[in-house]
Amino acid sequence: MKSDAVKSGMQQAPHRSLFNALGMTKEELEKPLVGIVCSYNEIVPGHMNLDKIAQAVKMGVAMAGGTPIMFPAIAVCDGIAMGHVGMKYSLVTRDLIADSTECMALAHQFDALVMIPNCDKNVPGLLMAAARLNIPTVFVSGGPMLAGRVKGEKRSLSSMFEAVGSYAAGTMTEDDVTEFENRVCPTCGSCSGMYTANSMNCLTEAIGMGLRGNGTIPAVYSERIKLAKHAGMQVMELYRRNIRPRDIMTEDAFMNALTVDMALGCSTNTMLHLPAIAHEAGVEIDMDIANEISAKTPNLCHLAPAGYTYMEDLNEAGGVYAVMKELTKKGLLKTDLITATGKTVGENLENVVNRDPETIRPIDNPYSVTGGIAVLKGNIAPDGSVVKRSAVVPEMMVHSGPARVFDCEEDAIAAIKGGKIVAGDVVVIRYEGPKGGPGMREMLNPTSAIAGMGLGSSVALITDGRFSGASRGASIGHVCPEAAVGGPIALIEEGDIIEINIPANTLNVRLSDEELAARKAKWQPREPKVKTGYLARYAKLVTDSCHGAVLKGE
Repeated sequence: MKSDAVKSGMQQAPHRSLFNALGMTKEELEKPLVGIVCSYNEIVPGHMNLDKIAQAVKMGVAMAGGTPIMFPAIAVCDGIAMGHVGMKYSLVTRDLIADSTECMALAHQFDALVMIPNCDKNVPGLLMAAARLNIPTVFVSGGPMLAGRVKGEKRSLSSMFEAVGSYAAGTMTEDDVTEFENRVCPTCGSCSGMYTANSMNCLTEAIGMGLRGNGTIPAVYSERIKLAKHAGMQVMELYRRNIRPRDIMTEDAFMNALTVDMALGCSTNTMLHLPAIAHEAGVEIDMDIANEISAKTPNLCHLAPAGYTYMEDLNEAGGVYAVMKELTKKGLLKTDLITATGKTVGENLENVVNRDPETIRPIDNPYSVTGGIAVLKGNIAPDGSVVKRSAVVPEMMVHSGPARVFDCEEDAIAAIKGGKIVAGDVVVIRYEGPKGGPGMREMLNPTSAIAGMGLGSSVALITDGRFSGASRGASIGHVCPEAAVGGPIALIEEGDIIEINIPANTLNVRLSDEELAARKAKWQPREPKVKTGYLARYAKLVTDSCHGAVLKGE
């Protein structure tokens, strides 16, 4: 056992004395030590129930012959952090989570791990740690929130942000907004649409690191507690069979995850996280592959904000496995890959049925014949940019209009809510990338303001920052290279004509190469926005978004 390094032999007598201080018995020390990495806290709605999940996992581990020992991981609530300086601290926690989990796991020589994440950066951070540590690991999330109901209709957090825009436009009263405020988030859990947290928890199943239902069983269902117990039991099976994360997270498994991503219509943030996780697993993903996969993968789901179904509906329809089953009907997944269930993908999908052909469209009747995400390139984004194609209205799939240029999110929001943005405009928000932000803030406030002001079908937004999974519309993020390093987005001027063609995967400004070169010659780097603390260190180390915003030297 790996844990013998801290518990066996005369040399480890001092170590055993400290285990005695924990109240641990000789019998417990004779079993494998299983770290339970629990992200419980009292500030994130998706994490307030994780103490109960952890207790269930511990029971499962103990029933299966292991000794469970819990330690914490941090997590930020992106919704609470949205629209202010706090959002600079969201993406950057992904690396803190991976690093701190590595430190705890290796310092204490755990034999296996069960990861209990739930929200946006917490899931990929722990997946990165699992790939880096490569000891037997199972994931079990805290589960999604139930949808709220306002005036008889299901609603979620994206509706709440858009309600604020509607109030600014005069189409909602303060009482209307208050009703939304009190009803759209009715339970604990990760917010109920196909936002980043739920996207990543679903892709954890698709890549093979979580058991069936990890991404979709609602947080408040007793079935979630049973899943947690089974995860605890299953990690002991992986330990006995020595099945490790890098046995599961292979290049083919990442291709499966990208395929499921396209079918589900996941958050654009998956285009940051999958490359970063793959990097830790020793797999390099060129995000150009996304368009190749999208071209042959039909979009089968339109969950909020793209449509009017929610995570609870996906769960009732058969969950991620039912989506995967549809994809296998056209040979779009590799099915011989081992997973955390101890079985192959194909074995997992035996007898799986799509129980709701509206929530999960059959493969022969998709919402679209191409996937939910597109990577766009052109003279604005020579290294790429990302759009959630499944959440763009048809009339905005091809669009050109004058650039309205802002060097930070706050200025853009003020202009949108002040009525200064009109139909046809293309809002450009720059110096918000991984280095320039620093921290690559999500732009849910401006996209929601555009939708709430009634401009969702006539105004586009491009940024070197990123978007919440709750964003919808022609919202193009991850523009790379970013403005802070002199990327072409830094050279755009007010009134330049921006040309967006999502079906053709292009994003351009109507300027000659000579004009862009002349502007680049005059461009000067800006002083860093943050000069001290963690953000300053992060800005110096972080790479570009098209490579997952991983840190240099890893």
